[in-house]
Amino acid sequence: MFKIGDFARLNRVTVKALRYYDSLGLLQPEKIDSFTGYRYYSASQMPRLNRIVSLKDIGFSLDEIALILNSNMDSKQIQILLELKHSEISDRVRSEQARLDRIEAFIKICKQEAYIMKYDIVLKEVEPLKVATLRDTIPSYSEQGHLWEELVEHIEKYGVRIVPPCMVIYHNTGYKEESVDAEVVEPIDEDLPDTERIKVKELEGIKEMVCVVHQGSYQTLHMGYNAISKWIEENKYEIVGPQRELYLKGEWITSDPNEYITEIQFPVRKIESYN
Repeated sequence: MFKIGDFARLNRVTVKALRYYDSLGLLQPEKIDSFTGYRYYSASQMPRLNRIVSLKDIGFSLDEIALILNSNMDSKQIQILLELKHSEISDRVRSEQARLDRIEAFIKICKQEAYIMKYDIVLKEVEPLKVATLRDTIPSYSEQGHLWEELVEHIEKYGVRIVPPCMVIYHNTGYKEESVDAEVVEPIDEDLPDTERIKVKELEGIKEMVCVVHQGSYQTLHMGYNAISKWIEENKYEIVGPQRELYLKGEWITSDPNEYITEIQFPVRKIESYN
């Protein structure tokens, strides 16, 4: 038999841990000297200690370990518990990876905002355009993929050619985090039938459209919006209609979001009297 200190050294655990396992009934000494109170452990207890350490290392709580070891579970039952733990840890890893991705994206944004990105703000006239559109209320700005799928499927059904770039028109007055009134738009070169949801029309021309081209992921578009907002205020214009986002380069061309190119457009007019 081994004194508690020797047993701890041989198994690379602390004496404190052995005493705690004893108090929980996980691993009790083989013998306690009634006179000195010394705890003694035997070599036959090492496999149980190794199992405690192994189960603890893969994420089982001591209460769970006690249940496993003290309830005489067979190998099949232990396998089920291990599979459940595997699933639990996998979910946690995915969650933490998603959090890491958000942190990395935020780091990139901070780096980009650390210097003043040069934007060329342009005031131009936009010509009328034949388009097929689908307008609907979506939960958030990013949840518009199903609208594009429905619109493109209808256009391709009739063999009509799409004339890039595609765009979204946001009809909400002001910014909304939910219930976004979005109209996805594909320019086309000929007519095709309408449906209850999809309409073919001439998108009105805009005499004065203030525009800025932004390169970067959609998560950094706010920088372009900030630049165009500053220009509108400084040059004494006012917004007179819904903004457009034209997607010049996106995921259909590159897998790198930093290479996306988006043009932001706002219809404006000069404020006649500005106090």
